[in-house]
Amino acid sequence: MPLEIACFTPTSAITAITAITAGADRIELCASYHLGGVTPPLSWLEQIKSHFANCTSEIIPINVMLRPRCGDFFYTSSEFDQMRDALTSFADAGADGFVFGILTENGDIDAERNTKLVQLASVRGKSCTFHRAFDGIDDGRKIEALNTLVECGFEAVLTSGTAGAEGAIGGVEVLGRLVEAAEGRIEVVVGGGVRSGNLGGLRGTGARWFHSAAMGEGEEVDEVEVGRLRELVER
Repeated sequence: MPLEIACFTPTSAITAITAITAGADRIELCASYHLGGVTPPLSWLEQIKSHFANCTSEIIPINVMLRPRCGDFFYTSSEFDQMRDALTSFADAGADGFVFGILTENGDIDAERNTKLVQLASVRGKSCTFHRAFDGIDDGRKIEALNTLVECGFEAVLTSGTAGAEGAIGGVEVLGRLVEAAEGRIEVVVGGGVRSGNLGGLRGTGARWFHSAAMGEGEEVDEVEVGRLRELVER
């Protein structure tokens, strides 16, 4: 099972890529863990790419968070323009994909604006993941919302299955239903408090991808925790 690590500093991304037992399969690069993740500075991606510039093999994919501010996921026209411009800049700098989520004022998937960003990424050969804005959608409407994401062109959705404080562990039942409903049309990436100590309890969801911040001190990735997660997903 593949492992994605959320990284909130350039050094964390470098650690996760080079961590013991092969490290992560993909990086989600974002800033400000305490804000729930927002768009990182462009210089962070450039720093990571520069660090690995002399590697003989390609580094793992780096997906960049597009979120202009913390708070809700209903954005003004100006904020949407910021997301569009950031996507273009990061794509030109070598990002492999993007993670974002736009909701309507009523809390539904904003199909029109999400599709515009997905198409903008697609013409540049970049994939898109809908982030945990999905968690706040009522459980009874999550399958419908999942189908909307497929229509928008998203390749994956990052979710804990629930908006509850327990994270993915508390959303196991919903996650299982989402994986079944996805039917291979979209990847369900399980995230939300995922650690080596509880990953085993999430296997029953049937999900293939798992997402963790694997944090140690501050906002830095814990290399040992990445190694533990790596060991578990390879069993």
